[in-house]
Amino acid sequence: MKKAFFTLLAAGALVFSGSATDAQNSAQAQQPQTEVAQKASEPAIVQVASSTYKFKYATNVRRDAGTSHGVIKVAAKGATATITRTATIGSGTWHKVRTGGTHGWVHGSLITKVSGSGVVQASSSSSVSSSAVVSQALALKGIPYRFGGTTTAGFDCSGFVQYAFKQAGKNVSRTTLTQYAQSYEVTNPRPGDLVFFANTYRPGISHNGIYIGNNQFVHSGGSKAEVKSLSGPYWGPKFHSFRRFK
Repeated sequence: MKKAFFTLLAAGALVFSGSATDAQNSAQAQQPQTEVAQKASEPAIVQVASSTYKFKYATNVRRDAGTSHGVIKVAAKGATATITRTATIGSGTWHKVRTGGTHGWVHGSLITKVSGSGVVQASSSSSVSSSAVVSQALALKGIPYRFGGTTTAGFDCSGFVQYAFKQAGKNVSRTTLTQYAQSYEVTNPRPGDLVFFANTYRPGISHNGIYIGNNQFVHSGGSKAEVKSLSGPYWGPKFHSFRRFK
């Protein structure tokens, strides 16, 4: 009788254990897949411990890559950080950083390297003639400005840059922020480099064009694609940096 009782008790424990495991697996299977999909898209990086970055502006540090995730800290302008991971979410490049004991994610356009060799990333883009870029860009003068436009029916600023470079033989990313992240700052610009502006229709990096020399640039802004001066009353104060695609 005792043997039969313990046999039934052990069988009941196995049934309970199996049910608990099945319930746990079912709950995990029903969890949203957004986070999994984002992690699957994160490219491998090489981290160099001696590299130091700083925040260009007061910056929201988020729980995960993407503006849909909550803010865990607001990093002060000029505060230092170390990159530990990178991810491409949609058309944006995000970095996981360590700053002041906090680990979180920030958009790549909001930090800049101040020392060390940084994160090594391979680039598949081919070289392109600077004169070809300028020629292609100038040929687009007069085309209407259209927010979100990427064709000769109408361009926004980054659509204009993307189209001109593509016509010259180089594929580049789509948005102002990703083009900023795909490029590096230069102090001696040459025709065909990028010109970035901040605090136009939104805070931070918000507009770009193509430098053509003699302190002038061509861009799609206002009502159409046109050549403007970097010394002008509007664009001069908004100037942020010259940059060159990697």
